[in-house]
Amino acid sequence: MPKLTRRGLLVAGAALAPAQALVAKQANPASRSAPGLTLAFEAHITLAPPVEYGTINGSRKRFIAITGGTVSGERLNGVVLAGGGDWQTIHPDGLTEIHARYALKADDGTVIAIDNPGVRVAAPEIIARLSAGEDVDPALYYFRTTPSFDVPTGRHDWLKRQVFVARGIRRPDHVVLEFYSVS
Repeated sequence: MPKLTRRGLLVAGAALAPAQALVAKQANPASRSAPGLTLAFEAHITLAPPVEYGTINGSRKRFIAITGGTVSGERLNGVVLAGGGDWQTIHPDGLTEIHARYALKADDGTVIAIDNPGVRVAAPEIIARLSAGEDVDPALYYFRTTPSFDVPTGRHDWLKRQVFVARGIRRPDHVVLEFYSVS
C-alpha cells in the first residue's frame, strides 16, 4: 500500500474538488430548474364509433378509427390524415391504456407519422360516461400522452429533436390534443 503524504492528500483533494462542486450543485435544489413546457401545436382529431373487442384478460378492449382532423399552431399547421387509430385497454379500476398511431400532413405537404402512447385515468363512473360518448369536464380525468414523430429531414425535423407530452381532452365526436415541447 502506498504511503500517504500530506502532498499526496492535497493533490487528491484538488483533483476531487471540481467533482465535489458538481455534486454539491446537483444536490442543491436552488441550483436546479424544472423543464418547461411550450405549446407547439394543437390537433382536433375526428373519430369513428368505437369497435368493441369485449373483455379480454379482465379488461375491456376497443379500437377507435381516426377519420381526419386539423392541426394548428405557431410551429405546425395542416390536417390529420384518415386511416390511423387508437387501441385502448380499459381496466376496471379507471385506468385506460391508450396507443394511437396516425399521420399528419403539414401545409407544405410533409407527411408526419405519430406514435402516441398514453394513459387516461378517472373514476370508473367517469370512464363509463366517456365511453358512452358524453361530454365530460376534462378536470374530472387525467389524459396525457408521450408522442414521438417520424418525419423526413427538413422543415419539420424539429419534431424528432425534442421530447413532447400531450394533454388530451375527449369530446363526444373528437379528441383535442395539445402538444407541448419539453425544454
